[in-house]
Amino acid sequence: MNNPLLLAAAGLALVGLIHSVLGEVLVFRTLRTHGLVPTAGYPVLRERQVRILWASWHLVTVLGWALSALLWRLGSDPWEIDLAAWVAHTTTLALLACALLVGFATKGRHPAWCALLVVSALVGWR
Repeated sequence: MNNPLLLAAAGLALVGLIHSVLGEVLVFRTLRTHGLVPTAGYPVLRERQVRILWASWHLVTVLGWALSALLWRLGSDPWEIDLAAWVAHTTTLALLACALLVGFATKGRHPAWCALLVVSALVGWR
């Protein structure tokens, strides 16, 4: 059992949950006129743009949960060593890139960059 990977998996699952819940409350609630998918955004955005923005928002969560499950499996059971190292290294770099992107895009004002950096460090530390 690899505790840093299990912590990283749990942290990433939590980031995904917070991302979707806060997105719905803080971003999409005001864009929703009826139904599940928000459609309001005019004059800045057209309906189709708001729809794909909503889908993309939640796509990030789904992919984060998938990566979390992969890390959980990697931390729970033995893997073939070369494959496990490659998966962990690739995941570390991807999470680091995500942290830097969010930090740069928001000028460090969005807390997700910190959470992604911690998860990246946990995976890299493994």
